[in-house]
Amino acid sequence: MADVEMTEARLDTAEGSISSEYVEFWIDLFLGRKGHEYFCDVDTDYITDRFNLINLQKTVNKFTQVIQYIVDELDDGVLEQMSSARLEQLEHDARKLYGLIHARYVITIKGLQKMLQKYKEADFGRCPRVYCNFQPLLPVGLHDTPGVDCVKLYCPCCEDLYIPKSSRHSAIDGAYFGTSFPGMFLQAFPEMVPPRPVKRYVPRIFGFELHKQAQVARWQELQRRKLVHSLEQRGIDGGWK
Repeated sequence: MADVEMTEARLDTAEGSISSEYVEFWIDLFLGRKGHEYFCDVDTDYITDRFNLINLQKTVNKFTQVIQYIVDELDDGVLEQMSSARLEQLEHDARKLYGLIHARYVITIKGLQKMLQKYKEADFGRCPRVYCNFQPLLPVGLHDTPGVDCVKLYCPCCEDLYIPKSSRHSAIDGAYFGTSFPGMFLQAFPEMVPPRPVKRYVPRIFGFELHKQAQVARWQELQRRKLVHSLEQRGIDGGWK
């Protein structure tokens, strides 16, 4: 129903354009929704250039109509004649297609510049690791195919991945940022690459470091538990416990 409400809001805005010169466009509404803070504004010229949309035609139904809807070139009369179910589907397809176009746009020169500004302002959050000293993060997808996994956050300092804190952000498809974005970003802006952290946390008991043999014993126990779990999943029960 949220998709329908967003579509109705666009229609209400268009009807009120007679008394107001300002009309809020679909992209503005999309970027203004809570949970969409990771996305940047994709230029309409980029969206309407068919060369940039190669191999995306089959990702949604009525591809041309969805593009017109995103860039606000779809006639209001057409929208008014659509059923609620069709409007909801159109909104869903527009979000999906915008996300896939966004993944391509953020690795262009203009897209990287826009994401650089968001990175400097830590719009993607900061690394929770203590010794990374609040290092800003970068969004990344583990797959380029939509619907496989949600977006993750990459720390250029410790070079590890994290799940977004907000459930709104963790629901974003990772394909909307792609697997190549962090690498392209750090290649384009090498001055943004932070130094590797030199500190590591060392477990202690009353101020004394744990004995090396204890670390080995913990590692061996962990490997034993993994093996037992693997055998139990295969239905092999040898009284391991």
